Amino acid sequence: MDGDHRRRKAMEETGGAGVNPVQALSRSLDLLEAIAAAEDGVGSADLARLTGQPATTVHRLLKSLEQRSYVSFDEDCQRWFIGVRAFTVGGAFLRRRNPTLVARPIMRRLMERVGETASLAIEDGGEVVILTQIECREMMRALSRPGTRVPLYCSGVGKALLAALPEGEATPLLEKLPLARITDRTLTGIEDLRRDLADSRARGFAIDDEEHSVGLRCVAAAVLDEHGGPLCALSVSGPAVRIPDGRLAELGALVVRAAEEITLAVGGGPRR
Repeated sequence: MDGDHRRRKAMEETGGAGVNPVQALSRSLDLLEAIAAAEDGVGSADLARLTGQPATTVHRLLKSLEQRSYVSFDEDCQRWFIGVRAFTVGGAFLRRRNPTLVARPIMRRLMERVGETASLAIEDGGEVVILTQIECREMMRALSRPGTRVPLYCSGVGKALLAALPEGEATPLLEKLPLARITDRTLTGIEDLRRDLADSRARGFAIDDEEHSVGLRCVAAAVLDEHGGPLCALSVSGPAVRIPDGRLAELGALVVRAAEEITLAVGGGPRR
């Protein structure tokens, strides 16, 4: 293939004359993002309007993306959809996603801001497993080594994970758990727990008010996955004397903000 022919072919595949490869790539990504944002697909004319690209350029780029299975065209509704190759490429991100790795810098900033221990935990078999922890510098502090297991129903991280589920999923899960009383404040009735989870959903964060350990309070929020469900939970914990009622809302807002930052970093979506 001579040089002129290669240049002509590249121009055809990247959107026509005057479009360099970098510009063509940027335009192709704009198209992919616009298609991905449209749950019911999107037509070619709308893509041209949404991306500000000429209709002829949109057509050429879409055909090139279609050949590589990054997009697909539905003849019946005359709309473009994300193709299987785009899903495969996106799946590579999910396979390497490590919430602990991306969370630790965020947790450290949170710990420095609030002066209390920050923890990240995941649900496993009706319990919560601590993945990682950033300890505060106080002599009296919460301490749970990675791998520590705590009950789902009476820990801040556990209740944050439960509250991130629709009530129709959280209640059957609670009904399967042995709701043992650990402290005088532990909630062991299904209706009490349902009300507590409803309060957690309404304010955006969960509270462990000495329900798992006497003298220890915890504020927690869920980190969400790509489906908007709970992936793991972030918390700050400390002695009740340092976390009075008047401080709960302030800590809750900071934990929610940090959890949202981790959600974004791991490719999570809005709560379902």
